[in-house]
Amino acid sequence: MAAAPIVHLDFEKPLEELQRQIDRLRQLASERQLDVEREIAPLERKLAELKREIYANLTPMQRVLVARHPRRPYTLDYIDRAFSDFVELKGDRLYRDDPAIVGGWARLDGRPVMVIGHQKGRDTKENLRRNFGMPHPEGYRKALRLMHLAERFRAPVITLIDTPGAYPGLGAEERGQAEAIARNLEHMAALRTPIVAAVIGEGGSGGALALGLADRVLMMENAIYSVISPEGCAAILWKDAGQKERAAEALKLTARDLYSLGVVDEIVREPLGGAHSDPEGAARALGEALKGALKSLEGIAPEELIKLRAEKYLRMGRYIES
Repeated sequence: MAAAPIVHLDFEKPLEELQRQIDRLRQLASERQLDVEREIAPLERKLAELKREIYANLTPMQRVLVARHPRRPYTLDYIDRAFSDFVELKGDRLYRDDPAIVGGWARLDGRPVMVIGHQKGRDTKENLRRNFGMPHPEGYRKALRLMHLAERFRAPVITLIDTPGAYPGLGAEERGQAEAIARNLEHMAALRTPIVAAVIGEGGSGGALALGLADRVLMMENAIYSVISPEGCAAILWKDAGQKERAAEALKLTARDLYSLGVVDEIVREPLGGAHSDPEGAARALGEALKGALKSLEGIAPEELIKLRAEKYLRMGRYIES
């Protein structure tokens, strides 16, 4: 992962002070060649207990902040750690390449797959190039081109979702943003090869859905998936972005909420302290979950796969009136 400054969220401040004490002791031990493990061990136990307590009781808005954490692993971080032999493919064969979506051939546990995902930047320069992970229509057209390429070679498609939403700028709208998203949904519904999607950070509105129509949908424990951001929802409903905590609660955007509603099929546990605290551990967990999801789809004929996929989404939102 590219270097990024250490950032502690407001609710992580108690962890920051304990970590500072541990780091000071380690530095002192290094400078004076002292053995301070007996002093450090209880502090590390206390740190782990405090992390466990804090992360077990996060509010929905706090999970939003974790999902947006600047040190959280992004698509390329997961590709680097959980996959091998990645070969990036670029361009939509119509307008240009969109760096907000990356994709290409890779191997997962030795199996060829097509992996596609949103990509944010680590610094201002890269965020401008990646457009903060908000794709233009050519990004979605590139993704669809790669999905059809995978279908031709009967390889599974894996998508990693992490975007605030599709880019709403004038140029994107002129080039058919809504049509590109709708076309992806139409074609993914009928794709004759397994699709596994994983929400790894922010799953924002149609920009996320354009990569999200899948046979199995996984979600990282501290990711979010919603039709709108809490701030945007609060501004619309209550004319006050300060009501974002209330909006986050109402939107049911956490992994636990969406699993209980049947929108996602599996929650991928993150390391203690969130994926940003241990990217290697987060990648291992995601890799194992992706392998399990693909295994569950083995041997299903294309026609049956499409039928089951349709039934999965038709079940969502059903209710009975008494």
